[in-house]
Amino acid sequence: MPARVSEAFVLQTYPFQESDLVVSFLSRDFGKLRGIAKRARRPKSPFGSGLERLSRIRMSFFQKENRELVGLDSCELIQSQFSLVSNYQAGVALDFLAEIAEQLLPAAEPNERFFRLLAAVLEVMHSDKPGALWLASTYFSLWALRLSGLLPELHACLGCGAWLDDPDSPQRAFFKRGQNGLFCSQCRGSFELFPESRAIAMRMLKEPAANFLDIPWTRETFADLRRFLVQQIETQIERKLLTAPVLETA
Repeated sequence: MPARVSEAFVLQTYPFQESDLVVSFLSRDFGKLRGIAKRARRPKSPFGSGLERLSRIRMSFFQKENRELVGLDSCELIQSQFSLVSNYQAGVALDFLAEIAEQLLPAAEPNERFFRLLAAVLEVMHSDKPGALWLASTYFSLWALRLSGLLPELHACLGCGAWLDDPDSPQRAFFKRGQNGLFCSQCRGSFELFPESRAIAMRMLKEPAANFLDIPWTRETFADLRRFLVQQIETQIERKLLTAPVLETA
C-alpha cells in the first residue's frame, strides 16, 4: 500500500505497548487522524523529536482498509515549538490549543482552514510581542468555534431574541454556564460579555491574528471574551477543558 504524505501538526501522543506511541495529528490534507508510531520511544527512533506537541511536520503514513489507526512511517520536522516550551505560560497555551483542536475536530474530515488557523496563531506566539500567547489563545478559541460551525450568534439574545446591537438602545450581553449564546439584561446570565469584547470578536472574525499584535495583551485583556469562548466549547464537548483553568492561573 503506497504511503500518504501530508503536512501535519502533532496534537497528542500516548504510550502504547513497550516502545510505541499512539499519535493524534491534524494533517493538512486528510484532517485529524490517529496512528501508531512503531519504536517511537526508543533512543534511535525514526521519528526523532518530530512528535513533540504541536510540532509542524511532514508525516508519511499508510492506512489499511477497515483500520481506525493509520501506520506512521516517518516524519520530517518543519517547525519545532521548543523555543516556546521554555516559557511556562507559553507551554500551557500550547496545551490549550492542542486540547481544543483534539476535542472539536471530528476524525478524518479534511479541514485545511483549521490547519491554517493553527499555523497562524503559532506564528503569532513566535513573535517577540509581549502577551502574544493571550492573543493566540483568544483568537484561536473564537475561530475554532467558527470553523466547527459552533459559534453562537453574537448580536441577538438567545432567550427572547432581542437585538443586542440596536444603535438606539444597545443592550448589555450576558452568558450562562452550560448554555449556548448570549442573553440580554432581561434574560440575564451569570457573566457579562462587555461591549468592547464583542466588538473585538467581530473584528477578529474579519481580520488575521497578526493585525491584533499592537494591542498590549495581558491575562486581563478581553478575559471575559476568553471565558465566554471556553464555556461555549465546554458546552459543545460536554466536558471541562483541562487546560483552561491552568492557562488562566499560569
